[in-house]
Amino acid sequence: MALETDFIVIGSGIAGLRASIELAQAGAKVSVLTKSKTSDSNTEWAQGGVAVVLSDDDNAELHEDDTLIAGAGLCDEEAVTTLVVEGTRYIKQLIDWGTEFDREGGNLVFTQEAAHSRRRILHAHGDSTGKEIVRALVARARQEDSINLLPFAHVEKLLVMDQRCVGVRFLDPILKAPRDIFARGVVLCTGGAGQLYQHSTNPPVATGDGMAMSYFAGAELADMEFVQFHPTALNIENAPRFLLSEAMRGEGAVLRNALGKRFMGDYDDRLELAPRDIVSRSIVSELRKTGTRTVFLDITQKSEEFLRHRFPKIYETCKYFDLDISKDLLPVSPASHYTMGGVRTDLWGRTTITGLYAAGEVTCTGVHGANRLASNSLLEGLVFGARAGKAALQDSQNWAVDSGRWTADTDRSETNPQSDRIATSVRKRVKRVMWERVGIVRDEGSLKRALSEFKQISKSSLSNASRNFVTLAKLVTEAALWREESRGGHFRSDKPEQIENWAIHSIQKRGAKIGSAETLDFKPEKVIDRAV
Repeated sequence: MALETDFIVIGSGIAGLRASIELAQAGAKVSVLTKSKTSDSNTEWAQGGVAVVLSDDDNAELHEDDTLIAGAGLCDEEAVTTLVVEGTRYIKQLIDWGTEFDREGGNLVFTQEAAHSRRRILHAHGDSTGKEIVRALVARARQEDSINLLPFAHVEKLLVMDQRCVGVRFLDPILKAPRDIFARGVVLCTGGAGQLYQHSTNPPVATGDGMAMSYFAGAELADMEFVQFHPTALNIENAPRFLLSEAMRGEGAVLRNALGKRFMGDYDDRLELAPRDIVSRSIVSELRKTGTRTVFLDITQKSEEFLRHRFPKIYETCKYFDLDISKDLLPVSPASHYTMGGVRTDLWGRTTITGLYAAGEVTCTGVHGANRLASNSLLEGLVFGARAGKAALQDSQNWAVDSGRWTADTDRSETNPQSDRIATSVRKRVKRVMWERVGIVRDEGSLKRALSEFKQISKSSLSNASRNFVTLAKLVTEAALWREESRGGHFRSDKPEQIENWAIHSIQKRGAKIGSAETLDFKPEKVIDRAV
């Protein structure tokens, strides 16, 4: 017997939890499926904070301007306005729901990060902002009896019938077998694809499955060439690339090369507070100049007391690796961090497939353009998660759960047999190729060689997960080859200039050649009243 619910939400980060709450508040039954534990998401790993207009010396226009500048001419202005204006209301709501942002004397504490013109970053427990937001949202979700949280339920496929998404196929953690569940609508909140690269600050679950599943289901993807590399990941051999938050540079940390020289002044007048893409490329350039594998982050001018209070998680993690951040230079180098591209949506989370909605890092809403402004990602997940929930509710008023016409033979693509050893080998090969040929600095030759390698890998018998991984790597590479300029997070050494007539979005769809669009808001038939 097929499983049925009103709505399916895939993912339990900030976007997924906020969408689930929005749906449940209207009385809908919501099944939240995650491939790991409920709290395991990119949101939980977010250290630096969330950008929001709440301080007395800030306003929406300033936040919008900062976002547009960082986005290098590719942000959709209406999406950015939606983010910064509605963000204030939704953050206040989070506080009402018990989120404990850091305060001094009862007042919220705001910090500054790269490319922000004001101190507008809220943080929690110093450097555990995402973890605190997830805690509060999970607690709020558990108050809704109609939300059913299903951890370790790995979604394998979107089920599409008559050009509408009617459900998903997932691996049942109890039965250890694929199972179908049907709903009036599906909200995709699966996060990004940082694990495509050999070095990443993302958790192991960030493999881009939602993007790949949407592509195979026929949805459009946009701006996949734009990948953000965080400049300062802890660079210790045989250790995870632990993120050293942007906020450390906001508090005065400086970058030094292997000779001890502070070098950012050679690259940008904004020094360490230049946009992330510039800082990352500057580090790569400095590594090549010095013939070394690491640069150093220096925050030793701050007291141990201040650092333990402001960055407790970073302090303890570095201490584990015998580093005292108040005394030692911290070895760092860039690592993949955020995917600006993703499933193309309108301003209400609608994808190009009826019944399929998406929010958070899995999407491309046009908010981030070619380069995400620091700390806008949590705000995007919050705002557009709520909006996707609203749209799903309104659009599906006349839709019924449609499992009756679905049989096992309607769509039964068997998973190709593949040993764990082979799957691991495929993933390692793809990650290495992406890092070496489709990384911080790209060129036509390296991109074409990467595509050739992916073509060879694809000839093997791959599991669905491996097929998703290789396909997503190809999509990023094809988009990077298509864009013959440098812009934001996409830098080509053979096309180093930003070109005005390339201020367009890349659009990719299965079975079609890569194309372009002036705007991402594709104006679907049903439009929600903007006052909602």
